[in-house]
Amino acid sequence: MIRALMLIIVGSQTWERIKADQDSVAAISLRFLLPLTLLTSAAEVAGLVRFGAERGAMGHVVPIDLPLALRYELLQVGALWLILYVGSVILQKIGASFHRRHSYTECFTTLTYSLSPLMLLRIPDGYPSVPTWACYGVGMFLALSIFYRGVPTILKPDPSNALGLFMFCSFLLVAATGLVHFVATLVLSEQLRLG
Repeated sequence: MIRALMLIIVGSQTWERIKADQDSVAAISLRFLLPLTLLTSAAEVAGLVRFGAERGAMGHVVPIDLPLALRYELLQVGALWLILYVGSVILQKIGASFHRRHSYTECFTTLTYSLSPLMLLRIPDGYPSVPTWACYGVGMFLALSIFYRGVPTILKPDPSNALGLFMFCSFLLVAATGLVHFVATLVLSEQLRLG
């Protein structure tokens, strides 16, 4: 979690440290992604269960029971992890179309650390006074700014292709994470039932 905050505050220096560490996918998953996911998920579920969530046009706060909050959270976590692991393969393929071969580890490192602000901003999302789409919007803005620094540091595309790679992948990230957030809010508002 500290590294996620450091990426927001001093992104370039933190990316250089991440590059020097050269951690494996397993190490990043166990030492960074899993603790960050558990912490943010627990905080969001606790906020939802304790304070409830806004519903309707008038913004009435209704209590959220634990099973519904857990379904909401499991959907978000499962989909985000799917985006990270499958998205790394897609990023690898897109990078190859820009005449540069990237390892799966480089792609996973770039995506995982880049999307960490989106995960961090799920903490205030557990409070009804904070609009869910504001949390998503700010989180995605920070994620894309970190991704912008991470692409040249970790993936090292040709300078003439770097902007194209960043833009194309950014559109895919916004579409995928936005769809997940939309479906998750439908589950939370009980407009979509899973299971």
